[in-house]
Amino acid sequence: MWRVAKQKRSSEGAGAGAGAGAGATPATVALVRAGIPFEVRGYAHAAAVTDFGGEAAAALGVAPERVFKTLLAEVDGVLAVGIVPVSGTLDLKALAAALGGKRAAMADPALAERRTGYVVGGISPIGQRTSLRTVLDVSAREHGTVLVSGGRRGLDLELRPDDLARATAAIWARIGRAS
Repeated sequence: MWRVAKQKRSSEGAGAGAGAGAGATPATVALVRAGIPFEVRGYAHAAAVTDFGGEAAAALGVAPERVFKTLLAEVDGVLAVGIVPVSGTLDLKALAAALGGKRAAMADPALAERRTGYVVGGISPIGQRTSLRTVLDVSAREHGTVLVSGGRRGLDLELRPDDLARATAAIWARIGRAS
């Protein structure tokens, strides 16, 4: 299991560590290239766990409202990304409205993996293989930093919400719903 100690990463650290070395993911590489500061937060992922976001929040000792999941949906037949807290769910109607669409449905997991280059449970909103329209839930602005998947299970990245929006070219909208 790949395990990372808490380490600060920024454009100054581009030559080593998570941004450029053996443990790098497309997400960390993209953040380093963009000069966006982030912190690598690793934990031991349990193979039997399917609540990936809940596992991350518990393992990292972070409130679930600060850990955000990356969900892919088809909005009027076009793939899009919704980023919402793991403590809630994606409001598909709100996602469609935010993107000027009429209907949205969750994307097939195999399609999500092919288009992003990541596996389910490790899909990062950053550094995806295909650039997709992205919407970030406005609740992220309530926190100094948020965590998102770093591109593999057991790896999260902590960064400022505005930096996450910049890294993903996201628009802001209320697309999350409390569970």
